[in-house]
Amino acid sequence: MKRIVLTGGGTAGHVSPNQALIPHLLKEGWDIHYIGTKNGIERTLIEPMQGVTYHAVSSGKLRRYFDLKNFTDPFRVIAGAFQSIGIISKLKPDIVFSKGGFVSVPVVFGAAICGVPVVMHESDITPGLANKLCKPFAKSICTTFPECAKLLAPKGVQTGTPLRAQIFSGDRARGLKLAGFDGSKPVLMMIGGSLGAQSVNAVLRQALPALTKKFDVLHVCGKGNLDESLLQTPGYKQFEYLSDELPDAFACADLLLSRAGSNSLSELMALHKPALLIPYHSGRGDQVLNANSLKERGLAHVMLQADLTAESLPPAIDALWEDRALLTQRLSALPDADGTQLVLDQIHKYQKK
Repeated sequence: MKRIVLTGGGTAGHVSPNQALIPHLLKEGWDIHYIGTKNGIERTLIEPMQGVTYHAVSSGKLRRYFDLKNFTDPFRVIAGAFQSIGIISKLKPDIVFSKGGFVSVPVVFGAAICGVPVVMHESDITPGLANKLCKPFAKSICTTFPECAKLLAPKGVQTGTPLRAQIFSGDRARGLKLAGFDGSKPVLMMIGGSLGAQSVNAVLRQALPALTKKFDVLHVCGKGNLDESLLQTPGYKQFEYLSDELPDAFACADLLLSRAGSNSLSELMALHKPALLIPYHSGRGDQVLNANSLKERGLAHVMLQADLTAESLPPAIDALWEDRALLTQRLSALPDADGTQLVLDQIHKYQKK
């Protein structure tokens, strides 16, 4: 039986592409193992999945800034590498697929020492620190953005990001019913992702009197961010998060207001949704770069955080509405944004024969 080890974690964005690949790998008959941390989000998301065996190893966070843990975390990475060597040498997998994040570093190091081929994936427009460290050990590095593939040449291959099949199964009528909208107005959906959406949440709520004149607003605001004073506001429905209902919410949305995380961008491109992007400016600024890549290709509108106010948001949404037909046309003309098959092709290409 073919055997694969998957790794990646630290944030949901480093796990969800692996979740998208797993049903296809199971269908192909792979024996699937996942190496992650003991307490990371990857364990929460992956361990309950049928047909996957989870293994926990030590790992340290990789930081670009000073922290006392910078002196101890390298030892955790070394410990994790030895643990990974033990697991990989016992499993003898045909290939390791890494989605990045700090947990992937000891796993890729362990695979290299054991002589197991590695295929990696980078979602952002510039490679993260973990993937930079792992690049010498990879046979191929799949990317979402063409710019990143060029930066990682000759190993970079633009594939897109694997997306879960459920995202395409949404129904507009179910989405409208979920939100309590009657369909008489277009729907603006705001989804913030896991990083820094509170400021966008606040501005959106301040702008509701202007926005709800023209739009129904479906707001996925994040855990703990419900505003109870707005629960009865006509034309406004807020959710902390959506899971199984998310495809229906996307299906009923005419416009999106979103941060610019790479997975969110892959979904809006795959679903051909016109979007106003408010990139979160932190770390290496990858969301700003991601958003500008789409803007330069005429695939989305962008507003910087510094320009976002309750006064500037409504006209920006109006401009997006006026431009929606052209944006939808351009998004529809793109190659398939779901990178699942192209990533699988790279796995098949480099697995041990």
